[in-house]
Amino acid sequence: MSTNATIEPTDIVTEEAALAAIAEMGWHGFVRDVTGQVEDFHWHEFGVVAYVISGEAAAEYDDGSTLRGGAGTLARLPAGTVHKDVPGTSYRAVFGFSIHPNDFTQPIDKPVSELPTSL
Repeated sequence: MSTNATIEPTDIVTEEAALAAIAEMGWHGFVRDVTGQVEDFHWHEFGVVAYVISGEAAAEYDDGSTLRGGAGTLARLPAGTVHKDVPGTSYRAVFGFSIHPNDFTQPIDKPVSELPTSL
């Protein structure tokens, strides 16, 4: 499977502007500091956008590709994108979710074996 995730430059570089952009999409935003940990490939039932505010974000995908982005980049992961963090990366980002976090089913990081053929 090839990744359908993307990363691109953005003019949105502050937490306030990123939260506003996410709200304008009708999505749900929050700010988080992330340190990449060793983890298995997984997927989420919701779409994700991430505006990187500082540091460098990196994720590996099940097709073997890795996408990286520093401050001033926007990552987009459609629901069902199989990925994992790159260990040791450290960044601050504003994340946006296509559904409200109260509506997430558990576990949030779903095993690849449970990925449906269509979302």
